[in-house]
Amino acid sequence: MAASGTRAPLGMPMDVYRGEDGSYHVEADLPGADPDSVEVTVEHGVLTIQAGRTPHYGDSGQVIAAERPQGSFARQLSLGEGVDSENLTAGYADGVLHLTIPASPKAQARRVKVTRAAGGSLPECWLLAEWPPQADEPTGYWLSTLPPDTPSAELVRLAKIRWRIEHDYRELKTGLGLGHFEGRSFTGWHRHVTLAALAQAFCTMIRTDPKALAPG
Repeated sequence: MAASGTRAPLGMPMDVYRGEDGSYHVEADLPGADPDSVEVTVEHGVLTIQAGRTPHYGDSGQVIAAERPQGSFARQLSLGEGVDSENLTAGYADGVLHLTIPASPKAQARRVKVTRAAGGSLPECWLLAEWPPQADEPTGYWLSTLPPDTPSAELVRLAKIRWRIEHDYRELKTGLGLGHFEGRSFTGWHRHVTLAALAQAFCTMIRTDPKALAPG
C-alpha cells in the first residue's frame, strides 16, 4: 500500500455566535482529540482552548501514510466586559467542543422606569439658554435636571465642558500622536493609546500647576 501527499497543519476551526438570550456560543471542531487532553481556561479576559491528538500506532509500527494532524492544538479568544466568564460551561461530544458563555447581567438590556410628577407629567427640568448681548436670539439651549439650588456658574461650566473635551481630544490626536498608530496588533495599539493618554495627563497637570513667580 502506498500514499502520497503532506500532513495537514494543526488547526481548530470554530463557529462563534450569540443566542437569543444574549449568551455566546463557541463550537470548535476537535475530531479524534483525546478527551482527557481537552482543556479550557480563562485568564485576564482571554479564553484558551487546548487539546491534543496522539496516533494509535507506536514507534515500532510501519507507517504507510500519516496525513492526519497530530500533536497539540490551541486557540485563544479575547473576551469583552459584557460576558460572565465565571459561569462558562463546556461540553465535548462527537468531536465537537461546545462552550456557552452567559452574558453579564450588567450588559443585558433593561427597561428603566421613567418617574413622573403628579398628573403624569415628566419631572421638572431647567432650561439654560445662552444669549449674547449682540445676538437677536439665544444661540444655545441646554436642559438640566440638577437640583434647583445648583449655582448658575456650575450649570454654565457643565454646559461648556463639551468644548474642553473636544479641545483635549484634538490635542491628543494631532499634538500627541494618538492618530499616528499604524500597527496591526491589539497589544501595540493598547500601548500606543496608553502612552498618548499619559502624555495628555502630564500636559494637563502642567497647565493646572501654579507657575512660580518670575524673579525680580
